[in-house]
Amino acid sequence: PPSAEQILADVQGTQPSDPIFILPAEPPQEHPGPAPGCPEPAAEERERLYRQIRSYVGMNQRLQRSREQLRERRRELQAAGEALDRGIAEMRQKAF
Repeated sequence: PPSAEQILADVQGTQPSDPIFILPAEPPQEHPGPAPGCPEPAAEERERLYRQIRSYVGMNQRLQRSREQLRERRRELQAAGEALDRGIAEMRQKAF
């Protein structure tokens, strides 16, 4: 199965007109619809899921940015640690 990163890359690379984002037509209802101005429960559920998915995608994007920032910070700290180790080694050589 694809990794989470592969799935996100695939979703982020799709166009809004992609079939995955188009809801299938609902079959005709056999009973009268809700009162005018009142959304159907199915529509409310779709809207709730849509908002939940948008929230998830936004959170995922923020997490990816944070991950990259942490990787960069880790590289900086590793470089600083290596420089510190070299400085300590030089001081020890001069002391002996």
